[in-house]
Parts: sequence; C-alpha cells; structure tokens
Amino acid sequence: MFEQIKHNMETISGIEIYPILSLLIFFLFFVGLAFWVFSYKKDKIKEMSEIPLNEDLV
Repeated sequence: MFEQIKHNMETISGIEIYPILSLLIFFLFFVGLAFWVFSYKKDKIKEMSEIPLNEDLV
C-alpha cells in the first residue's frame, strides 16, 4: 500500500514543497507562541488568574 502512495506522490510535480511548508508553518507558530508567552506582562497574568476569586465581577 505504501508503494502505491509513494508512486502517486512521486508523479506529482512540485509536491516536495508541501512538507517543507508545513514544517515551516508548524515551527513559526510555536516560535511565535513562545515569544507571546514569554513577553506577556506579568501583572496581566496575575490579574487574569485572580478573576475566579474576585467577587466584584459577580
């Protein structure tokens, strides 16, 4: 079964760019996510963590 899939993929021209693009998108997403997490303001995180305990909003 793998031989049939491999043969079909080899006959499509330009198919080799798709795994490279998907890896690049995956990598850039997680780099961006890590940058966002580490650059998020600590006081905003503390404020959001106290929302369930804050009785003023209820």
